[in-house]
Amino acid sequence: MEMVNIKINGMPLSVPNGISILEAARYAGIEIPTLCYLKDINEIGACRICMVEVKGARSLVTACVYPVNEGMEVFTNTEKVRKSRKITLELILSTHDRKCLSCVRSGTCELQQLCKEFGVDNETRYEGANPHYEFDDSAAHMIRDNNKCILCRRCVAACDMQKISVIGANARGFDTHISSAFDKDLADVSCISCGQCIVNCPTGAIYEKDDTDKVLAAINDPEKYVIVQTAPSIRATLGECFGMHIGTNVQGKMVAALRRLGFDKVFDTDFAADLTIMEEAHEFIERVQKGGVLPMITSCSPGWVKYCEHYYPDQIPHLSTCKSPQQMFGATIKTWYAKKFGIDPAKIVVVGIMPCTAKKFETKRDHEAASGYPDVDIALTTRELARMIESAGIYFRHLPDEEFDNPLGEGTGAAVIFGTSGGVMEAALRTAVETLTGKPLDNVDFTAVRGMDGVKEAEYEVAGMKLKVAVASGTANAHTLMEQVKNGTSPYQFIEIMGCPGGCINGGGQPIQHAVVRNFVDLKNRRAAALYDADRKLPVRKSHESEAIKTVYTEFFGEPGSHIAHEVLHTSYQARPKYK
Repeated sequence: MEMVNIKINGMPLSVPNGISILEAARYAGIEIPTLCYLKDINEIGACRICMVEVKGARSLVTACVYPVNEGMEVFTNTEKVRKSRKITLELILSTHDRKCLSCVRSGTCELQQLCKEFGVDNETRYEGANPHYEFDDSAAHMIRDNNKCILCRRCVAACDMQKISVIGANARGFDTHISSAFDKDLADVSCISCGQCIVNCPTGAIYEKDDTDKVLAAINDPEKYVIVQTAPSIRATLGECFGMHIGTNVQGKMVAALRRLGFDKVFDTDFAADLTIMEEAHEFIERVQKGGVLPMITSCSPGWVKYCEHYYPDQIPHLSTCKSPQQMFGATIKTWYAKKFGIDPAKIVVVGIMPCTAKKFETKRDHEAASGYPDVDIALTTRELARMIESAGIYFRHLPDEEFDNPLGEGTGAAVIFGTSGGVMEAALRTAVETLTGKPLDNVDFTAVRGMDGVKEAEYEVAGMKLKVAVASGTANAHTLMEQVKNGTSPYQFIEIMGCPGGCINGGGQPIQHAVVRNFVDLKNRRAAALYDADRKLPVRKSHESEAIKTVYTEFFGEPGSHIAHEVLHTSYQARPKYK
């Protein structure tokens, strides 16, 4: 790698040739502020917050896209630079809905933070015409408020990164705004509800629909029996909302907080992840042995499923018919659990704590009501749970560690890793390989399917057959594999697809992280490491060895793939129109 010698604020540095001034400044321990920049996603130099002085240049330059060269001298904090940034912030605020106290992003808003740093308050000297936009609350999972949009286009870039591209800049000049084509409501386009636009937005212009009031109303209703389940990845991310290090496993404190919120039972979605593997592995083996549709593709991610329905409806038969763990859990609660403990399913409220905004859409899908009532009543994001904990006055960091309730609080290592890309595949392989060979695995770690590469593949020799598998995360990478499936050139028998890049640990409902963290910290791998660590430490690491799973099959389902298992744990899909 060719290195060049530069100076930043008088400090001599040797940095890789051609990197941006913004990246070079990191070598000097200097953070240049930005609003529009997202590394490898949105590098457009549009917001003009990152302007710096370069010796010899006629004007300020944009640090996020301006490359370094030999002998360059950069100044990031001069009076001219600071004045430019302050004026830019004042101009942004001049058309901004400045209701910061009631904004869901207050405290995590990047615009708010910069205004504080540069001494910009709500009173701007650039008052004038201020366009007003109606909220778009048509979608099941989110609200779009263009009155707080700063036209950074990070949401547009995130949508493009997913190869969805249902939002973009409409109109020109002062009338420019972010919307769908022809200003259609989000519910009327092929949005997959992944929420990547939300976690990448620097302000409160896009946010999930808040269902916490519904949960609190159910908890306070003496006629309701309120059960909460937490997805595998939540234990690795919730702590971030309370200032804890990225990748801290807060499972025990999370359980303690949920009890203090007043839920009747606190269960682990890991139980249903194990249940998913039992059904999915059985379905895969049956397809292999009986000539079913291959490759079989996982169906745990509702964002991916909706993507398939919109963009590849002819390939729906490749989807596993298994419900997601969230839905399997709710279906099991309102059938087996309700019968076992004599509870009227009409009085049960199942709440899911999920990493994913698409889970809100999933609760309203057809064929997700095995008991005659919705399998899951309410899905909350990690962020919504954090807000509930804060508003209840619970000191999260000081809580004791507590255990999940039983019998549905038990999960295996295979279930824990569901929260990261490759985890579902690895969990399925642990059970499928043992079932096909009839022998216990010497090593349960299928490391070839781990990691954050967009597409991973592996081949295994199993019971005399070559088993080729693939894993994709993010729907842009799903597109790569689905084109092969569509064209009949896919060499795989089994494919895992997650709608969000990196899987659930990077879901659209996860904690908001500042762009600096997203740009320069390995967020996905740090979160994933917490799940793999939990897997290693658990005494049971294969779904079919879970005692809770054995019990529910003995008492209710009989065996994987049985008639009642299909009635309760499986679902169907529908072709949806594709509009852009």
